[in-house]
Amino acid sequence: MDLQTTTYLVVGLSFALYIGIAIWARAGSTSEFYAAGGAVHPVMNGMATAADWMSAASFISMAGLIANMGYGGGLFLMGWTGGYVLLAMLLAPYLRKFGKFTVPQFIGDRFYSQTASTVAVACLLTASMTYIIGQMTGVGVAFSRFLNVSSDTGIYIGQAIVFLYAVFGGMKGITYTQVAQYIVLIAAYIVPAVFISIALTGNPLPQLGLGSTMSGTDMALLAKLDMVVTELGFGKYTTTTAGSTLNMFVYTMSLMIGTAGLPHVIMRFFTVPTVKDARSSAGWALVFIALLYTTAPAVAAMAKLNLHATVNTAVTKGGDLYAPEASIVAEARPDWMKRWEKTGLLKFTDKNGDGRIQYYNDATKNPEAKAKAEAAGWKGNELTVNADIIVLANPEIALLPNWVIALVAAGGLAAALSTAAGLLMAISSAVSHDLVKGVFAPNISEKNELLAGKIAMAVAIVISGYLGLNPPGFAAGTVALAFGIAASSLFPAIMMGIFSKKMNKEGAIAGMLAGLFITLFYVFAHKGIFFIKGTDFLPMIGGANPFFGITPEAFGAIGALVNFAVAFIVDKFTKEPPEHIQHMVEAVRIPRGSKAVDGAH
Repeated sequence: MDLQTTTYLVVGLSFALYIGIAIWARAGSTSEFYAAGGAVHPVMNGMATAADWMSAASFISMAGLIANMGYGGGLFLMGWTGGYVLLAMLLAPYLRKFGKFTVPQFIGDRFYSQTASTVAVACLLTASMTYIIGQMTGVGVAFSRFLNVSSDTGIYIGQAIVFLYAVFGGMKGITYTQVAQYIVLIAAYIVPAVFISIALTGNPLPQLGLGSTMSGTDMALLAKLDMVVTELGFGKYTTTTAGSTLNMFVYTMSLMIGTAGLPHVIMRFFTVPTVKDARSSAGWALVFIALLYTTAPAVAAMAKLNLHATVNTAVTKGGDLYAPEASIVAEARPDWMKRWEKTGLLKFTDKNGDGRIQYYNDATKNPEAKAKAEAAGWKGNELTVNADIIVLANPEIALLPNWVIALVAAGGLAAALSTAAGLLMAISSAVSHDLVKGVFAPNISEKNELLAGKIAMAVAIVISGYLGLNPPGFAAGTVALAFGIAASSLFPAIMMGIFSKKMNKEGAIAGMLAGLFITLFYVFAHKGIFFIKGTDFLPMIGGANPFFGITPEAFGAIGALVNFAVAFIVDKFTKEPPEHIQHMVEAVRIPRGSKAVDGAH
């Protein structure tokens, strides 16, 4: 069976499975729509949480980022994993005990203010809509490559699939669909990694293969990769960092606390029966997440080595890496490269007209490597490889069987669709439960609230699809900004709501607004979205990363500090919370018992 037919078959069967599960598990009440009835088993919830959490960014982009950045890419592993641990230990059990459907509802009730809830909704929508752009873009990339349709058509298909199982199934349908999606995506990630690890090192465990010696040699895989990339003028793979040490630290912190503040992940802990189950499901989710996250560094390193070996044959055969015959003849490039060129994510330009692909570093600071490249006729790097293709193209680069390539396609789509569904659920519940029922129509019936939730979900799908088709410049290509927004706005409010019984509504509202504003201001100013005339302020914020070299994607941690500072300053000059609110906070922090998830305002 040819590759295209195999891909259609595997992807089609996975979609049929998701839709079938959604029909079986469709929601019949608001409790089932928002929180799956609060009756999901901890292990099942752990799988669903892992699928919800491991987005297109984790499945498609993370290994590619590590492959491109080397050691510096480890900040994504540390930030996202550390953030999940923070969420599981400090937030999830207490939020589950509170017994509400949504994060804005918790903030509104804890800070005894409808205004606080509305501000939280605004923060949630800003973070979630920014995040969902990346998911829809990932869906478009996967569809355009594997199903031979345009990226736009891929997004339309993704919208239809999510609509079928999210709108009708609600959180209940999404939960059980995400269990299936987790199984698909983890198999799609690990199976090719095992094949490649055996081929390169003889070790079937990629995590161990990363530190093993290459088959038939006495050289370690990472040592071989370091030698190859430095010879070709790239930075040393195992020591390259992402900007300054300060930026790397702040970036990691931003991803970490942003993770803990993402509402679509927090909502997953409202679906289990008790606080004990919330803790248990958090532990299981960490196990399921670790399977992918511990494999990602191996996938990154092995894919990078295989890519260089494909373009520069001397990598595996030995000899001078700059010899004319070492570079692959462009006309003889493998079919997988030609297929990916059609997506625009892999580009080849014959700058020196020699008919070969020279993949050296344009910005090399290695004079010796530059001299060798120029002697070989180099006039600039001729190959551009987008980080997003590393995982999806990995089995093709390694010449694995068609069924493995098709499985990876299904896994990439499962990762993007599962997180998109979770984000849409968070958006829908914020609009229907926190705005419609909480603000505009408090006496709305359960049936009409359920209808409002489904309509809000459908509208959110349309808007997210539009943003995927026409991504705004400041958000295109990155989900790190969404983490920064969640870090600077929601995370501090949740933390203070649980651990500071004296924090009042004025402080929380002022803090959320300050954190959100300063982060968006820094991002937009850096991207040139707005211009301030007639002042001396613009030069201060102009240029690359002006605030101590901190990139916009890392600024969320600074925004969080501003949030905390403003909240506590305002709190000192305003009235403390009522006694019953302070007693409620103390009761929530007792790690025993749980309130039924009823979502009552």
